Amino acid sequence: MKHLGDITKINGAEIEPVDVITAGSPCQDLSVAGKRAGLEGERSGLFMEQIRIIKEMRENDRRNNGRTGEFIRPRYMVWENVPGALSSNKGEDFRCVLEETAKIVQEDAVIPRPDGKWSNAGCIMGDGWSIAWRIHDAQFWGVPQRRKRIALVADFGGGSSPEILFVRKGLSRDTEPSFQEGEGTSADTERSIGESDQ
Repeated sequence: MKHLGDITKINGAEIEPVDVITAGSPCQDLSVAGKRAGLEGERSGLFMEQIRIIKEMRENDRRNNGRTGEFIRPRYMVWENVPGALSSNKGEDFRCVLEETAKIVQEDAVIPRPDGKWSNAGCIMGDGWSIAWRIHDAQFWGVPQRRKRIALVADFGGGSSPEILFVRKGLSRDTEPSFQEGEGTSADTERSIGESDQ
């Protein structure tokens, strides 16, 4: 991972092509524990810098490397934030996140706000692009605490974002034994299990 310094000073056209850009704009302005300044806030407004850089990178890749459609890099974006982003500014801030993300690939994209609240998980399928979001709790990912976060995945070249975020893939639990026949524990270890020299 490369750290390029102050995000407001990065020129996306000068960054080498990559497949994925990940970011988590500071959450203080979106958090229910904060002052709820929303995307207009000084910290959470840095989300728009992420969008600007991705647009610059993609335009540079298209122009200088001749890539088009699904081959333009970066193809994917991952954004992480607090669940309060769903309700910040009565849901308008999350609508803006979705719309600005969609505009990376479709400049005239319009994402309407739902009649009620934003759901904890969902996806939007566009013409050759997709965005999916979901609330995760860190306690189910190996962290010894409850810490809920929104994960948003955008695929600017196809419809894979719901598969990436919602389809669980892993190893089968019916695995082969990890030792071969004839192997075992040493005699000294076997004798010491459950025994005492007292």
